[in-house]
Amino acid sequence: MEHSAPLIVWANFFSDLAVDLPAHGVLERWAEQAPQKVWLMRPGDVLVTPVAPGPAFLDHACGLLDVPPGSVTVVTVPRTPGTTMEAVERAGLTERLDALATERPGARLLPVALDRATVALASRLGLRIAPYGPAGVGAGAVDTAYRLNTKAGFRAVAGELGIRVPPGRVCAGEGLSGTVRAMRDRYERVVVKPDRSAGGRGLVFLSRAAPVLGPLADRAPGSWVVERRLDVARSVSVQLVARPGAAPRVVLSGEMRTTAGSYTGYVSPLRGVARGTVRELERWGTALGTYLADRGYAGPYGLDAVVTADGSLYATESNVRRTAATTPGAMVERLARTAGCGDRAWLVAAGRTPSAHRFPDTLRRLRDEGLDWRPGRGEGVVLYGDAPADGRSWRYAVIGPGHTRVAQIEAALARALAFEPPSGAG
Repeated sequence: MEHSAPLIVWANFFSDLAVDLPAHGVLERWAEQAPQKVWLMRPGDVLVTPVAPGPAFLDHACGLLDVPPGSVTVVTVPRTPGTTMEAVERAGLTERLDALATERPGARLLPVALDRATVALASRLGLRIAPYGPAGVGAGAVDTAYRLNTKAGFRAVAGELGIRVPPGRVCAGEGLSGTVRAMRDRYERVVVKPDRSAGGRGLVFLSRAAPVLGPLADRAPGSWVVERRLDVARSVSVQLVARPGAAPRVVLSGEMRTTAGSYTGYVSPLRGVARGTVRELERWGTALGTYLADRGYAGPYGLDAVVTADGSLYATESNVRRTAATTPGAMVERLARTAGCGDRAWLVAAGRTPSAHRFPDTLRRLRDEGLDWRPGRGEGVVLYGDAPADGRSWRYAVIGPGHTRVAQIEAALARALAFEPPSGAG
Protein backbone atom coordinates (compact mmCIF):
# COMPACT_ATOMS: atom_id res chain seq x y z
CA MET A 1 0.00 0.00 0.00
CA GLU A 2 1.63 3.24 -1.13
CA HIS A 3 1.02 6.53 0.63
CA SER A 4 2.84 9.84 0.45
CA ALA A 5 1.27 11.65 3.44
CA PRO A 6 1.38 10.26 6.97
CA LEU A 7 -1.38 7.91 8.07
CA ILE A 8 -3.08 7.59 11.40
CA VAL A 9 -3.74 3.86 11.29
CA TRP A 10 -6.95 3.32 13.21
CA ALA A 11 -7.16 -0.25 14.53
CA ASN A 12 -10.85 0.12 15.43
CA PHE A 13 -11.43 -3.48 16.45
CA PHE A 14 -14.37 -2.47 18.64
CA SER A 15 -16.29 -1.40 15.57
CA ASP A 16 -20.01 -2.11 15.52
CA LEU A 17 -19.87 -2.53 11.75
CA ALA A 18 -18.73 -6.17 11.58
CA VAL A 19 -20.02 -7.61 14.85
CA ASP A 20 -22.73 -6.53 17.27
CA LEU A 21 -21.07 -4.88 20.26
CA PRO A 22 -22.61 -7.26 22.85
CA ALA A 23 -20.25 -9.92 21.43
CA HIS A 24 -17.62 -8.86 23.98
CA GLY A 25 -15.57 -12.05 23.80
CA VAL A 26 -15.12 -11.86 20.03
CA LEU A 27 -14.22 -8.19 20.15
CA GLU A 28 -11.68 -8.79 22.91
CA ARG A 29 -9.99 -11.52 20.84
CA TRP A 30 -9.94 -9.26 17.80
CA ALA A 31 -8.47 -6.43 19.87
CA GLU A 32 -5.50 -8.67 20.73
CA GLN A 33 -4.74 -8.77 16.99
CA ALA A 34 -4.74 -4.99 16.57
CA PRO A 35 -0.91 -4.69 16.78
CA GLN A 36 -0.73 -6.51 13.43
CA LYS A 37 -1.58 -3.17 11.80
CA VAL A 38 2.09 -2.32 12.39
CA TRP A 39 2.69 -4.02 9.03
CA LEU A 40 0.95 -1.10 7.28
CA MET A 41 3.13 1.61 8.78
CA ARG A 42 5.81 3.84 7.34
CA PRO A 43 7.97 6.55 8.91
CA GLY A 44 5.84 9.32 10.39
CA ASP A 45 2.72 7.19 10.80
CA VAL A 46 0.68 6.83 13.98
CA LEU A 47 -0.93 3.59 15.16
CA VAL A 48 -4.01 3.97 17.36
CA THR A 49 -4.69 0.62 18.95
CA PRO A 50 -6.51 -0.96 21.91
CA VAL A 51 -3.45 -3.16 22.51
CA ALA A 52 0.09 -1.79 22.27
CA PRO A 53 2.60 -3.82 20.25
CA GLY A 54 5.38 -5.21 22.42
CA PRO A 55 8.84 -3.67 21.91
CA ALA A 56 10.32 -6.90 20.51
CA PHE A 57 7.48 -7.34 18.01
CA LEU A 58 7.67 -3.68 16.98
CA ASP A 59 11.43 -3.98 16.41
CA HIS A 60 10.90 -7.21 14.44
CA ALA A 61 8.27 -5.70 12.15
CA CYS A 62 10.04 -2.39 11.66
CA GLY A 63 13.30 -4.19 10.91
CA LEU A 64 11.73 -6.25 8.14
CA LEU A 65 9.92 -3.19 6.77
CA ASP A 66 13.08 -1.04 6.94
CA VAL A 67 11.24 1.47 9.13
CA PRO A 68 13.15 3.01 12.07
CA PRO A 69 11.14 2.06 15.18
CA GLY A 70 11.46 5.58 16.53
CA SER A 71 9.84 7.01 13.42
CA VAL A 72 6.38 5.64 14.23
CA THR A 73 4.11 6.63 17.10
CA VAL A 74 1.83 4.28 19.01
CA VAL A 75 -1.22 5.56 20.90
CA THR A 76 -2.91 2.98 23.12
CA VAL A 77 -6.61 3.40 23.82
CA PRO A 78 -7.87 1.65 26.97
CA ARG A 79 -10.46 -0.95 26.06
CA THR A 80 -14.04 -0.31 27.10
CA PRO A 81 -16.19 -3.38 26.35
CA GLY A 82 -19.55 -2.60 24.82
CA THR A 83 -18.43 0.65 23.18
CA THR A 84 -16.96 1.55 19.82
CA MET A 85 -13.68 3.37 19.55
CA GLU A 86 -15.20 6.60 20.84
CA ALA A 87 -13.32 5.30 23.86
CA VAL A 88 -10.60 7.68 22.61
CA GLU A 89 -12.62 10.55 24.04
CA ARG A 90 -13.39 8.71 27.27
CA ALA A 91 -9.66 8.17 27.76
CA GLY A 92 -8.93 11.87 27.18
CA LEU A 93 -6.78 11.16 24.11
CA THR A 94 -8.55 13.42 21.61
CA GLU A 95 -6.21 16.34 22.27
CA ARG A 96 -3.17 14.15 21.80
CA LEU A 97 -4.45 12.84 18.48
CA ASP A 98 -5.29 16.36 17.42
CA ALA A 99 -1.71 17.43 18.21
CA LEU A 100 -0.26 14.45 16.33
CA ALA A 101 -2.41 15.26 13.30
CA THR A 102 -1.39 18.92 13.43
CA GLU A 103 2.28 17.88 13.40
CA ARG A 104 1.62 15.86 10.24
CA PRO A 105 0.21 18.13 7.52
CA GLY A 106 -1.99 16.19 5.14
CA ALA A 107 -2.30 13.24 7.50
CA ARG A 108 -5.24 10.92 6.83
CA LEU A 109 -7.06 8.38 8.95
CA LEU A 110 -6.87 4.76 7.77
CA PRO A 111 -9.54 2.71 9.58
CA VAL A 112 -10.14 -1.01 9.68
CA ALA A 113 -13.83 -0.30 9.20
CA LEU A 114 -15.79 2.71 8.00
CA ASP A 115 -18.09 2.93 11.00
CA ARG A 116 -20.00 5.96 12.21
CA ALA A 117 -17.84 6.53 15.28
CA THR A 118 -14.73 6.68 13.10
CA VAL A 119 -16.25 9.14 10.65
CA ALA A 120 -17.39 11.35 13.54
CA LEU A 121 -13.95 11.33 15.16
CA ALA A 122 -12.18 12.11 11.87
CA SER A 123 -14.48 15.09 11.45
CA ARG A 124 -13.70 16.37 14.95
CA LEU A 125 -9.97 16.01 14.28
CA GLY A 126 -10.21 17.64 10.85
CA LEU A 127 -8.78 14.55 9.16
CA ARG A 128 -9.65 13.04 5.82
CA ILE A 129 -10.34 9.32 5.79
CA ALA A 130 -8.16 7.40 3.34
CA PRO A 131 -8.73 6.97 0.45
CA TYR A 132 -11.47 9.65 0.26
CA GLY A 133 -10.82 13.03 -1.25
CA PRO A 134 -11.63 16.55 -0.05
CA ALA A 135 -15.39 15.94 -0.29
CA GLY A 136 -15.07 13.42 2.51
CA VAL A 137 -17.24 10.41 3.23
CA GLY A 138 -20.88 10.64 2.31
CA ALA A 139 -23.64 9.22 4.48
CA GLY A 140 -24.53 6.84 1.65
CA ALA A 141 -21.11 5.21 1.81
CA VAL A 142 -21.37 4.60 5.55
CA ASP A 143 -24.94 3.31 5.34
CA THR A 144 -23.95 0.97 2.50
CA ALA A 145 -21.00 -0.37 4.48
CA TYR A 146 -23.25 -1.16 7.43
CA ARG A 147 -25.83 -2.85 5.22
CA LEU A 148 -23.33 -4.96 3.26
CA ASN A 149 -21.72 -6.20 6.47
CA THR A 150 -24.95 -8.00 7.33
CA LYS A 151 -25.92 -11.37 5.91
CA ALA A 152 -29.43 -10.14 5.06
CA GLY A 153 -28.15 -7.00 3.34
CA PHE A 154 -25.68 -8.98 1.28
CA ARG A 155 -28.28 -11.54 0.23
CA ALA A 156 -30.59 -8.78 -0.97
CA VAL A 157 -27.89 -7.06 -3.01
CA ALA A 158 -26.61 -10.41 -4.35
CA GLY A 159 -30.08 -11.04 -5.73
CA GLU A 160 -29.97 -7.70 -7.54
CA LEU A 161 -26.53 -8.39 -8.99
CA GLY A 162 -27.06 -12.00 -10.06
CA ILE A 163 -24.68 -13.42 -7.47
CA ARG A 164 -25.55 -16.98 -6.49
CA VAL A 165 -26.15 -17.55 -2.76
CA PRO A 166 -27.25 -20.64 -0.82
CA PRO A 167 -31.03 -21.13 -0.51
CA GLY A 168 -32.09 -19.43 2.69
CA ARG A 169 -34.44 -17.17 4.59
CA VAL A 170 -34.04 -14.05 6.69
CA CYS A 171 -36.11 -13.83 9.85
CA ALA A 172 -36.51 -11.88 13.08
CA GLY A 173 -35.56 -13.52 16.35
CA GLU A 174 -39.10 -14.35 17.32
CA GLY A 175 -39.52 -16.33 14.12
CA LEU A 176 -36.23 -18.18 14.30
CA SER A 177 -37.47 -21.52 15.64
CA GLY A 178 -40.23 -21.76 13.04
CA THR A 179 -37.88 -20.78 10.20
CA VAL A 180 -35.34 -23.36 11.30
CA ARG A 181 -37.99 -26.09 11.39
CA ALA A 182 -39.30 -25.20 7.94
CA MET A 183 -35.82 -25.03 6.40
CA ARG A 184 -34.67 -28.22 8.12
CA ASP A 185 -37.75 -30.09 6.93
CA ARG A 186 -37.03 -28.98 3.38
CA TYR A 187 -33.25 -29.34 3.19
CA GLU A 188 -32.40 -31.73 6.08
CA ARG A 189 -29.24 -29.78 7.03
CA VAL A 190 -29.15 -26.04 7.79
CA VAL A 191 -26.81 -23.43 9.20
CA VAL A 192 -28.09 -20.60 11.41
CA LYS A 193 -26.19 -17.29 11.20
CA PRO A 194 -26.45 -14.05 13.19
CA ASP A 195 -27.20 -11.27 10.74
CA ARG A 196 -24.16 -9.19 11.74
CA SER A 197 -21.15 -11.38 12.43
CA ALA A 198 -17.76 -12.17 10.97
CA GLY A 199 -15.14 -14.89 11.01
CA GLY A 200 -17.73 -17.60 11.53
CA ARG A 201 -18.84 -16.20 14.91
CA GLY A 202 -22.14 -17.57 16.17
CA LEU A 203 -22.78 -20.16 13.46
CA VAL A 204 -24.99 -23.09 14.50
CA PHE A 205 -25.22 -26.23 12.37
CA LEU A 206 -28.42 -28.28 12.62
CA SER A 207 -29.94 -31.29 10.91
CA ARG A 208 -32.92 -33.59 11.23
CA ALA A 209 -30.65 -35.95 13.14
CA ALA A 210 -29.49 -33.12 15.46
CA PRO A 211 -32.47 -30.76 15.51
CA VAL A 212 -32.04 -28.90 18.81
CA LEU A 213 -31.77 -25.14 18.40
CA GLY A 214 -30.69 -24.87 22.02
CA PRO A 215 -30.16 -21.56 23.77
CA LEU A 216 -30.59 -19.62 20.51
CA ALA A 217 -34.32 -20.05 20.78
CA ASP A 218 -34.28 -18.17 24.07
CA ARG A 219 -31.84 -15.38 23.17
CA ALA A 220 -32.55 -14.49 19.60
CA PRO A 221 -32.87 -10.71 19.34
CA GLY A 222 -32.21 -9.03 16.02
CA SER A 223 -32.21 -10.67 12.62
CA TRP A 224 -31.02 -14.10 11.55
CA VAL A 225 -30.32 -15.99 8.35
CA VAL A 226 -31.11 -19.67 8.02
CA GLU A 227 -29.49 -21.30 4.99
CA ARG A 228 -29.28 -24.72 3.48
CA ARG A 229 -26.03 -26.30 4.59
CA LEU A 230 -24.07 -27.06 1.46
CA ASP A 231 -21.59 -29.87 0.90
CA VAL A 232 -18.58 -27.54 1.07
CA ALA A 233 -15.27 -28.58 -0.43
CA ARG A 234 -13.45 -25.22 -0.25
CA SER A 235 -13.99 -21.86 1.43
CA VAL A 236 -12.63 -19.12 -0.82
CA SER A 237 -12.59 -15.35 -1.11
CA VAL A 238 -11.55 -12.50 -3.34
CA GLN A 239 -10.25 -9.19 -1.96
CA LEU A 240 -10.76 -6.01 -3.96
CA VAL A 241 -10.68 -2.22 -3.76
CA ALA A 242 -13.70 -0.11 -4.70
CA ARG A 243 -12.89 3.08 -6.59
CA PRO A 244 -15.65 5.59 -7.36
CA GLY A 245 -15.26 6.67 -10.97
CA ALA A 246 -13.14 3.63 -11.85
CA ALA A 247 -13.55 -0.12 -12.07
CA PRO A 248 -12.90 -2.12 -8.90
CA ARG A 249 -9.40 -3.57 -8.63
CA VAL A 250 -8.83 -7.22 -7.73
CA VAL A 251 -6.04 -7.35 -5.12
CA LEU A 252 -5.82 -11.06 -4.30
CA SER A 253 -7.78 -14.25 -3.94
CA GLY A 254 -7.26 -17.26 -1.75
CA GLU A 255 -8.64 -20.05 0.36
CA MET A 256 -9.76 -19.67 3.96
CA ARG A 257 -8.77 -22.25 6.51
CA THR A 258 -11.77 -22.96 8.70
CA THR A 259 -12.71 -25.16 11.63
CA ALA A 260 -16.45 -25.72 12.23
CA GLY A 261 -17.14 -22.73 10.00
CA SER A 262 -14.80 -20.39 11.90
CA TYR A 263 -11.87 -18.66 10.23
CA THR A 264 -8.42 -19.92 11.27
CA GLY A 265 -6.13 -18.83 8.43
CA TYR A 266 -5.70 -17.92 4.78
CA VAL A 267 -3.69 -19.21 1.81
CA SER A 268 -3.04 -17.13 -1.31
CA PRO A 269 -3.16 -17.14 -4.28
CA LEU A 270 -6.18 -19.34 -4.87
CA ARG A 271 -5.23 -22.67 -6.43
CA GLY A 272 -6.82 -26.03 -7.16
CA VAL A 273 -10.06 -24.39 -8.31
CA ALA A 274 -11.27 -24.38 -11.92
CA ARG A 275 -10.26 -21.25 -13.77
CA GLY A 276 -13.88 -20.62 -14.67
CA THR A 277 -14.77 -20.66 -10.97
CA VAL A 278 -12.06 -18.11 -10.19
CA ARG A 279 -13.32 -15.88 -13.01
CA GLU A 280 -16.87 -16.13 -11.68
CA LEU A 281 -15.70 -15.23 -8.17
CA GLU A 282 -13.82 -12.20 -9.48
CA ARG A 283 -16.78 -11.18 -11.65
CA TRP A 284 -19.07 -11.27 -8.63
CA GLY A 285 -16.56 -9.27 -6.59
CA THR A 286 -16.29 -6.69 -9.34
CA ALA A 287 -20.08 -6.36 -9.61
CA LEU A 288 -20.27 -5.82 -5.86
CA GLY A 289 -17.50 -3.21 -6.02
CA THR A 290 -19.32 -1.30 -8.73
CA TYR A 291 -22.43 -1.30 -6.53
CA LEU A 292 -20.38 0.02 -3.60
CA ALA A 293 -18.64 2.70 -5.66
CA ASP A 294 -21.96 3.92 -7.09
CA ARG A 295 -23.00 4.63 -3.49
CA GLY A 296 -19.80 6.47 -2.64
CA TYR A 297 -17.81 3.73 -0.93
CA ALA A 298 -14.06 3.70 -1.58
CA GLY A 299 -11.54 1.27 -0.20
CA PRO A 300 -11.04 -2.43 0.56
CA TYR A 301 -13.72 -5.08 0.70
CA GLY A 302 -13.96 -8.83 0.33
CA LEU A 303 -16.40 -11.40 -1.00
CA ASP A 304 -16.50 -14.80 0.68
CA ALA A 305 -17.78 -17.91 -1.09
CA VAL A 306 -17.73 -21.69 -0.99
CA VAL A 307 -17.06 -24.26 -3.66
CA THR A 308 -19.23 -27.34 -3.23
CA ALA A 309 -18.22 -30.93 -3.86
CA ASP A 310 -19.76 -30.76 -7.35
CA GLY A 311 -17.75 -27.62 -8.22
CA SER A 312 -20.56 -25.07 -7.85
CA LEU A 313 -19.74 -21.63 -6.44
CA TYR A 314 -21.96 -19.89 -3.88
CA ALA A 315 -21.28 -16.50 -2.30
CA THR A 316 -21.85 -16.41 1.45
CA GLU A 317 -21.12 -12.86 2.62
CA SER A 318 -19.41 -9.58 1.90
CA ASN A 319 -17.01 -7.78 4.23
CA VAL A 320 -16.94 -4.09 3.42
CA ARG A 321 -13.84 -3.20 5.45
CA ARG A 322 -10.26 -4.34 5.83
CA THR A 323 -10.46 -8.10 6.25
CA ALA A 324 -8.21 -10.72 7.85
CA ALA A 325 -6.49 -11.11 4.45
CA THR A 326 -5.98 -7.42 3.65
CA THR A 327 -3.08 -6.61 5.95
CA PRO A 328 -1.04 -9.80 5.44
CA GLY A 329 -1.51 -9.45 1.69
CA ALA A 330 -0.15 -5.90 1.85
CA MET A 331 2.71 -7.07 4.09
CA VAL A 332 3.74 -9.84 1.69
CA GLU A 333 3.61 -7.53 -1.31
CA ARG A 334 5.77 -4.99 0.51
CA LEU A 335 8.34 -7.50 1.74
CA ALA A 336 8.60 -9.13 -1.69
CA ARG A 337 9.02 -5.78 -3.41
CA THR A 338 11.73 -4.73 -0.94
CA ALA A 339 13.48 -8.06 -1.54
CA GLY A 340 13.29 -7.57 -5.30
CA CYS A 341 11.50 -10.87 -5.88
CA GLY A 342 8.39 -11.59 -7.90
CA ASP A 343 4.94 -12.70 -6.83
CA ARG A 344 4.96 -14.87 -3.73
CA ALA A 345 2.65 -17.55 -2.41
CA TRP A 346 1.83 -17.09 1.27
CA LEU A 347 -0.31 -18.13 4.17
CA VAL A 348 -1.25 -16.85 7.60
CA ALA A 349 -2.21 -19.23 10.37
CA ALA A 350 -1.69 -19.96 14.05
CA GLY A 351 0.08 -22.72 15.94
CA ARG A 352 0.12 -23.64 19.61
CA THR A 353 3.34 -24.53 21.40
CA PRO A 354 3.43 -27.00 24.31
CA SER A 355 4.76 -24.35 26.69
CA ALA A 356 4.87 -20.56 26.86
CA HIS A 357 7.67 -18.59 25.22
CA ARG A 358 8.65 -14.95 24.95
CA PHE A 359 8.73 -13.23 21.56
CA PRO A 360 12.56 -12.92 21.38
CA ASP A 361 12.97 -16.60 22.22
CA THR A 362 10.54 -17.72 19.52
CA LEU A 363 12.16 -15.46 16.95
CA ARG A 364 15.60 -16.75 17.93
CA ARG A 365 14.42 -20.33 17.44
CA LEU A 366 13.26 -19.51 13.92
CA ARG A 367 16.60 -17.94 13.10
CA ASP A 368 18.54 -20.86 14.56
CA GLU A 369 16.53 -23.21 12.36
CA GLY A 370 17.04 -21.01 9.30
CA LEU A 371 13.28 -20.54 8.90
CA ASP A 372 12.93 -16.77 9.35
CA TRP A 373 12.11 -14.54 6.36
CA ARG A 374 15.23 -13.34 4.61
CA PRO A 375 15.00 -10.91 1.68
CA GLY A 376 18.02 -12.45 -0.01
CA ARG A 377 16.27 -15.77 -0.53
CA GLY A 378 12.69 -14.45 -0.80
CA GLU A 379 11.14 -16.98 1.55
CA GLY A 380 10.65 -17.77 5.20
CA VAL A 381 8.49 -17.31 8.28
CA VAL A 382 7.36 -13.97 9.66
CA LEU A 383 5.95 -13.75 13.18
CA TYR A 384 2.93 -11.88 11.91
CA GLY A 385 1.36 -11.30 15.33
CA ASP A 386 2.77 -10.13 18.63
CA ALA A 387 3.56 -12.48 21.51
CA PRO A 388 0.23 -14.08 22.47
CA ALA A 389 -1.21 -13.47 25.91
CA ASP A 390 -0.77 -17.14 26.79
CA GLY A 391 2.72 -17.33 25.26
CA ARG A 392 1.61 -20.34 23.23
CA SER A 393 -0.87 -19.38 20.47
CA TRP A 394 1.47 -17.92 17.85
CA ARG A 395 0.24 -16.22 14.68
CA TYR A 396 2.64 -16.49 11.76
CA ALA A 397 2.97 -15.95 8.04
CA VAL A 398 4.87 -18.17 5.64
CA ILE A 399 6.08 -16.70 2.34
CA GLY A 400 7.67 -18.55 -0.57
CA PRO A 401 8.00 -18.83 -4.34
CA GLY A 402 5.09 -21.27 -4.63
CA HIS A 403 2.55 -23.25 -2.64
CA THR A 404 4.70 -26.38 -2.46
CA ARG A 405 7.58 -24.51 -0.91
CA VAL A 406 5.27 -22.64 1.48
CA ALA A 407 3.84 -25.96 2.69
CA GLN A 408 7.35 -27.32 3.24
CA ILE A 409 8.35 -24.29 5.30
CA GLU A 410 5.16 -24.47 7.37
CA ALA A 411 5.78 -28.15 8.11
CA ALA A 412 9.35 -27.33 9.20
CA LEU A 413 8.00 -24.53 11.39
CA ALA A 414 5.53 -26.90 13.06
CA ARG A 415 8.39 -29.30 13.84
CA ALA A 416 10.73 -26.59 15.07
CA LEU A 417 8.20 -25.13 17.50
CA ALA A 418 6.56 -28.49 18.29
CA PHE A 419 3.10 -27.20 17.44
CA GLU A 420 0.25 -29.19 18.86
CA PRO A 421 -2.09 -30.83 16.32
CA PRO A 422 -4.80 -28.33 15.36
CA SER A 423 -8.18 -28.73 17.02
CA GLY A 424 -10.37 -30.88 14.84
CA ALA A 425 -7.43 -32.22 12.86
CA GLY A 426 -8.25 -35.30 10.88
